[in-house]
Amino acid sequence: MRVGIVILPEDRWWAAEPKWRAAEEYGFDHAWTYDHLGWRSLVDGPWFSALPTLTAAAMVTSTIRLGTFVASPVFRHPVPFMRELITLDDIADGRFLLGVGAGGLGYDNFVLGGSEPTPRERADRLTEFVEALDGLLTTDGFDYSGRYFQAVGARNLPGPVQRPRLPFLVAANGPRTMRLTARFGGGWITNGHPAETLDEWWQGVAGLVKKFDEILGEAGRDAASVHRYLSLDSAPVFSLASVEAFRDAAGRAGELGFTDIVTHWPRSGGPYEGRETVLEQVVSDVLPELHGTA
Repeated sequence: MRVGIVILPEDRWWAAEPKWRAAEEYGFDHAWTYDHLGWRSLVDGPWFSALPTLTAAAMVTSTIRLGTFVASPVFRHPVPFMRELITLDDIADGRFLLGVGAGGLGYDNFVLGGSEPTPRERADRLTEFVEALDGLLTTDGFDYSGRYFQAVGARNLPGPVQRPRLPFLVAANGPRTMRLTARFGGGWITNGHPAETLDEWWQGVAGLVKKFDEILGEAGRDAASVHRYLSLDSAPVFSLASVEAFRDAAGRAGELGFTDIVTHWPRSGGPYEGRETVLEQVVSDVLPELHGTA
């Protein structure tokens, strides 16, 4: 099983850089940051942009894969975003992973003067965003015409390092976005459904896995060709609350067929409040077990 970690883009670079270096040195397989203009309870505090942060991280690492967890069409247009992705994939020498989703409600929508879209509008917009990005990253001189996005003769030279394009990991909890994942995704990301208890959350995750398997079958997609990423910290218990909590979460995820799990760097306060000593113990005691090197 592969293990990733999210580092929120809230620290000045002198404080953030050691975390990105450490993520690679600790042996994590991938490292991520959130792609928002502001996020939930942290909207009143420091917050930095995702792609410049990942570009800086690419310059101080050499092997760990890096990605957005997740980018969305809420405040992005696929044409300029394509150029940024090609640039970042070049700087990272083909280590970039594009986590993409419909985007959350709240600040990202309101700050641009818009209103919160309906679930159908969010799915429509994400579908166009992914379709357009797929074409833009693989075809030079690409045209696209949708309700939300257009492109006219968009050039993409020299294209991404990864061919035919960098991997799309699509966040999907509903049937329609799961079908989008089956069309375009090299990976599926889920955070489960909100739940009061840990057991209820895992039951919900199991239900999503079953539904995703059904949709892959209907699409004729080989289940083994789609990596499965579970965001552990949408559960009621922070995965790095203790070594035991992390080991249990990883075990349950493995039983459900997830190929990848993602935790968060512990913070001094909520959300994801925890101690870095727990992270260090997980790195020394649990990561080798998950990587099969213990």
